[in-house]
Amino acid sequence: MISVLVVDDSVVVRRLIVDALSGADQIEVVGTASNGLLAQAKIDQLKPDVITMDIEMPQMDGITAVRELRKRHKRIPVIMFSTLSAAGAASTLEALAAGATDYVTKPSNVGSVNESIKAVRTELVPKIYVLSGKRRMSAPPMPPPARPSAGAPSAAPPRPIPGRPGAASPRPIPGRPGATPPGAAPARPGAAPAGPGARPGSPAPRRTTPGGRIDILAIGSSTGGPDALTKVLQHIPADISVPIVITQHMPPVFTKMFAERLDRSTPLRVVEAGDGMELNPSWAYIAPGDKHLVLHRRGTSTLIQLSSAPPENSCRPAVDVMFRSVAALYGASAYATVLTGMGHDGRGGAKVLRDAGAEILAQDEASSVVWGMPGAVVGAGLADEVLPLDRIAAHLVNRVKSGRSAAVAR
Repeated sequence: MISVLVVDDSVVVRRLIVDALSGADQIEVVGTASNGLLAQAKIDQLKPDVITMDIEMPQMDGITAVRELRKRHKRIPVIMFSTLSAAGAASTLEALAAGATDYVTKPSNVGSVNESIKAVRTELVPKIYVLSGKRRMSAPPMPPPARPSAGAPSAAPPRPIPGRPGAASPRPIPGRPGATPPGAAPARPGAAPAGPGARPGSPAPRRTTPGGRIDILAIGSSTGGPDALTKVLQHIPADISVPIVITQHMPPVFTKMFAERLDRSTPLRVVEAGDGMELNPSWAYIAPGDKHLVLHRRGTSTLIQLSSAPPENSCRPAVDVMFRSVAALYGASAYATVLTGMGHDGRGGAKVLRDAGAEILAQDEASSVVWGMPGAVVGAGLADEVLPLDRIAAHLVNRVKSGRSAAVAR
């Protein structure tokens, strides 16, 4: 049984959360508190598995309560309840920086109490299951795909795209004209026919030997992502010579506030992506809430296009959409990273990237808040590297520098 402590100064909201959790399998609300100060004593008394925490409360607000909690309890998951507003987004990001684990937004513009309860249940229950560790949502680990041996002949190099030295030519994207039919293995230039020993679902052989020029970094993340992204971007220097595109699962307003926060706290120029923006080296672009981030070419420039296409993996923005777009334009000169997050968004896009010759890095399980998204990539055999969070930034910087230095030397 997963025990939950509900902390909120509003009697109505406390009742709403309790009712939302009452019908959930294996979840029990063991107590409530009307402010952060009262919550501290109840945490020690009740020892809950998960805490839901309001932000604005008398005597001790939620952010202060999280800071105090983290002095004594490092690992209890804390889910903040936030309003979908600029002030709510800013406070939620501050709470995440203080040590909160995740957040949900309070229902707005709903027609009845029952609809509010349903909205809270839909968003909150899966997070409680995953963050409590009682129901795992990660894929079983598999060994990384085999790299070509040093003496093995490499596949034919991808055709460069004008204006992008070393980049691969566009490949069909699933769901678009010319895409490979579902279930069929994509054709690869120079690939040998599958023999009797070939296993269905095995990772596709790489088209190029890893180590070539990198022209873009693409990062996907979800639960635990704000903290993970902050720690990665803080260690990427301002003179990194490539653009960075990011999809973090967040609602509207939150992504703008998050980009502004990263812009202030990291060496990079970080912005919320806008329709028609041109990619610049050393800039990071975060997909806005409720919009997919896709890329397209105009001459030698790469521009951002925001899409309201249907959600994928129940997400908009979706990592898969961004990864497929990056694969189509950059191919083998892209480097993708999948950080902590629930679900498996990013796995399908990582497959498209890998088929195009790109390299994939996944955050390891030990340093992930939830090893769902990176675990799905590792479980599918798509990860070239699996690294702890504190080693990812240095690896990305070294990989960009070494690849571009090698390209210049050639």
